[in-house]
Amino acid sequence: MIDEINSSKNKNNKEEWQADVISKLAFAAVNEQRRARKWSIFFKALFFVYLLVLFITAMSSSDSSGNLGKSSEHTALVEVKGVIADGGEASADNIIQGLRAAFKEPNAKAVILRINSPGGSPVQAGYVYDEIKRLRLKHKEKKVYAVISDMCASGGYYIAVAADEIYADKASIVGSIGVLMNGFGFTKAMDKMGVERRLYTAGTSKGFLDPFSEVKQSDKEHIQALLGTIHNQFISTVKEGRGKRLVDDEKLFTGLIWTGEESVALGLTDGLGSSSFVAREIIEAEKIIDYTPRPNYLDRLADRIGVAMASILSRSFNLQ
Repeated sequence: MIDEINSSKNKNNKEEWQADVISKLAFAAVNEQRRARKWSIFFKALFFVYLLVLFITAMSSSDSSGNLGKSSEHTALVEVKGVIADGGEASADNIIQGLRAAFKEPNAKAVILRINSPGGSPVQAGYVYDEIKRLRLKHKEKKVYAVISDMCASGGYYIAVAADEIYADKASIVGSIGVLMNGFGFTKAMDKMGVERRLYTAGTSKGFLDPFSEVKQSDKEHIQALLGTIHNQFISTVKEGRGKRLVDDEKLFTGLIWTGEESVALGLTDGLGSSSFVAREIIEAEKIIDYTPRPNYLDRLADRIGVAMASILSRSFNLQ
């Protein structure tokens, strides 16, 4: 009986020992896999860092080459591209930053303001106009040439008239010296749909731009007077910038547009030519260097890679 009990105990101990060994081997294999994953992720992250360093080095070399190009006489270029608006590519801040850099550079013989814009904010355009006038007064030896590509309308032309001379292509669109404010009214649609408009204001005219309310004659007159005031400011700016070069024709200020070829005859521009033509033939500094501030994609890329790296490393070393 005792022998049977001892034999049973030995058998149970042997089974427990075998189970324990199998368990330890299994855990050892899992831990080894986890360690392998950690190091794999670590070396992948290290490789990404290496690639990023190479990329930054290459970009830095490119920037250095651009700076070296400024050591000789050249024509500076600043672009006004797209809708002129705060926070956009053609914001006053961006354009002025480029203009200041161009005027500050002693080897920039002159500045070309290349414009391709349908217009935009009169405030932003006014900021740029005033800054060009200030820089021209401060750097009297350096001329500014506005060169129109596809379009220079409204606020774009507001900026252009601050230049010493304006050039365009024969098929460019030039003009639109006017001001507008637009919107929609939905009062009749609401009546048909049986929708009731509930608008609460403190101030009798606070909701005068509400598209779901009837337009009052007094509000319409107020808006028209406001637009007229801004339009007169625009006209005064154009006359100040172009002077006696403008023909005596009130159609110029009606908001109409003309081709580049027609604009020369009207005095809106001084001649036909591209940026290359103006740099080569007018300024006599054929090499053009772009001073337009550009979005820093390198910084954005570095930030994104940095975040991705941190995430990878965090996951790697948080593995149990």
